[in-house]
Amino acid sequence: MNEQRGSERASNPLEEVTIETKPIFDGKIIKLQVDTVTLPNGSTATREIVRHPGAVAVLAIKEDKMLVVEQYRKPLGRNQVEIPAGKLDPGEEPIVAAMRELAEETGYRTEHLIPLGSFYTSPGFADEIIHLYAADQLIAGEAHTDEDEFLEVDAMTLEEAFAAMRAGRISDAKTINAMYAWQIYKLTGKWPV
Repeated sequence: MNEQRGSERASNPLEEVTIETKPIFDGKIIKLQVDTVTLPNGSTATREIVRHPGAVAVLAIKEDKMLVVEQYRKPLGRNQVEIPAGKLDPGEEPIVAAMRELAEETGYRTEHLIPLGSFYTSPGFADEIIHLYAADQLIAGEAHTDEDEFLEVDAMTLEEAFAAMRAGRISDAKTINAMYAWQIYKLTGKWPV
């Protein structure tokens, strides 16, 4: 085992090798664990890690406006304007989850999603990854939010979205990433993939 750890470290001199993992919390959305690790210099440290199943987000464009949802975010203690998004169900493909979340939150459906990439939200302590998609071929329908989800659907131009960002109404990474992707698309005619 030590021989294997040594060879792992040789291939990545910055790697922190896990000595022990202590589960702390196993919730509906996240798990929390504390790992004891050996650092590259041989000393030990602890790392608090949030495990998350991953999520999807959709930049949905209808008549040159971005569909957004406004909802109360308890960790922030205030309302937040965001693009439609949600967590992955176990074994669910991100593209399927993106179609599901778009329909659930806004009522709109699509058969055409454009992958815009994936990003980690807070890699210093969490493994949550968000898969971002764009959709501009939307079919109207009826929203079916989760029973504990209360939100209002709206639409914003790019200029309105940037004004909302400056005002602090939009402040989450997925929506801001989506806004810049849309801005690039409007300037070049190509999605930044």
